[in-house]
Amino acid sequence: MAQDIRKHISNRVRELRAKRGWTQQELAEASELDYKSIQRLEAKVPRFHPKVNTLEKVAKAFGISVSELLER
Repeated sequence: MAQDIRKHISNRVRELRAKRGWTQQELAEASELDYKSIQRLEAKVPRFHPKVNTLEKVAKAFGISVSELLER
């Protein structure tokens, strides 16, 4: 189940970033995170568990809520 959630978050972030035409670096700057955090978030790394704070920053960069970020 945790793997499904990570996969969903990864796909959703990649989808939203692509819609805006942003690179991973641009999303990192907009969300005030480092590039590696965005890279891990999108890479579906099995042992990477994004913190709520990270999801909040990414959602804010996209101009949406965390619940919108997580919706299917």
